[in-house]
Amino acid sequence: MQNELKQAAGYRAAEWITSGMTIGLGSGSTARYATLRIGQRLGDGSLKDVVAVPTSEDTASLARSVGIPLTTLEQVTSIDVTIDGADEVDPQLNVIKGLGGALLREKIVAAATKREIIVVDQSKLSDRLGIKSPVPVEVIRFGWVQAQEALHETGARIEMRMAGDSPFVTDEGNYILDCWYSGIDQPTDLAATMNAIPAVVENGLFLGMVSDVVVASESGVITMTR
Repeated sequence: MQNELKQAAGYRAAEWITSGMTIGLGSGSTARYATLRIGQRLGDGSLKDVVAVPTSEDTASLARSVGIPLTTLEQVTSIDVTIDGADEVDPQLNVIKGLGGALLREKIVAAATKREIIVVDQSKLSDRLGIKSPVPVEVIRFGWVQAQEALHETGARIEMRMAGDSPFVTDEGNYILDCWYSGIDQPTDLAATMNAIPAVVENGLFLGMVSDVVVASESGVITMTR
């Protein structure tokens, strides 16, 4: 059932894409369905002249496999619409992202996007950020221990993201520290504190960046708009 909900959300969001757009393609299991649907629409001719900026190497590979032309942020001035997933969404449409490991590219693409659309199933909705998901923090390898100590001072329980027996490495060659909280009261302050730590590259708090959230549940698909 959960995969069916993810597909419903991804397919609904894909309908926002119109011919001639420059789009951002997000990462994660729900955003994957949006990418697949966009590829279908290009294939059947209902969508034309679209170019996409992928947020991860995995997304780039998927997009190529379904015939979506790719571009880069060096080649475009802005992105019309990005469709991406999220790990947790609050009532103000602030989100936590990064459990898929692509938070840095995702945030760069989101910042260049006119309309950021998030696709989730109902399990990702939360009254307050930090209740269901950790905040992933991308750190450079040099100094990650010092970054971990500084992040611990914010009240987090920290886990190094692993890939088997070795640390998980992002597309940019960095580590991820997952920071668990029992709810985040001041996400803006926390994000600023995290980004002030020298070894931190970026955090998974996407605040004030999302225009719409497409939510799929057993009762149907709804859209939350800022």
